Amino acid sequence: MLENSVILVTGGTGSFGHHFVPMTLKKYNPKRLVIFSRDEMKQWEMAKLYKDDPRVRFLIGDVRDKDRLYRALDGVDFVVHAAATKIVPTAEYDPFECVKTNVIGAMNLIDACIDKGVKRVVALSTDKASAPSNLYGATKLTSDRLFVSGNSYCASHNTRFSVVRYGNVMGSRGSVIPFFLSIKEQGEFPITDKRMTRFMISLEEGVELVWHAFEDMEGGEVYVKKIPSRRLLILLQQLMQKPNRLRLELDLEKNFMSK
Repeated sequence: MLENSVILVTGGTGSFGHHFVPMTLKKYNPKRLVIFSRDEMKQWEMAKLYKDDPRVRFLIGDVRDKDRLYRALDGVDFVVHAAATKIVPTAEYDPFECVKTNVIGAMNLIDACIDKGVKRVVALSTDKASAPSNLYGATKLTSDRLFVSGNSYCASHNTRFSVVRYGNVMGSRGSVIPFFLSIKEQGEFPITDKRMTRFMISLEEGVELVWHAFEDMEGGEVYVKKIPSRRLLILLQQLMQKPNRLRLELDLEKNFMSK
């Protein structure tokens, strides 16, 4: 489906984008793969990796800006929506900004995709959107509902929307594994409950789930991959024993699944 197509990734300079781009270029050979994001320095650094690949393009823009989205989506067939305000304390401290990106940004993208005739849109979600206890989770739940409802909102247009919901993406920026490693010299870790767990998924699995959604979707689905969970205390113990091991094989994960 993605062969010889034009794909746009919002927030494409993040951890997901850094895996989605090379994996998709290799597997599907799209006509054009557009990275749409607002951080010019991250784009500058990422562009160095693809300076000899004419298929990869970079556009500065913000999902808060509907006019910019309309221009960026010219000729685009498929969209992966990865742009979000994701850091939980940041969302709590700057709630207005979190809502502007995660909710208003989702509304802007839905409108623009429908009007520009995009075929299929897959939005990335989080396990924090399930019974949310913080603003980030609440805004992502709202975003999920918007994308699911977009299939009715688009009326006779052919654009279709679906959502993929992740757990903790191992090794991604701001996630629990690199966070623990960054503070290991302090000797104290902010685990508030010894029963706390995280659902673990690799970046490669996250990309493959998006591919599956594009191939399978009819519109309105929320794809949730069955993945193992790990107790944070056990994860911390293993990281302290093997601090350079950022990626944990799933066969080992199964030994520590929550009962």
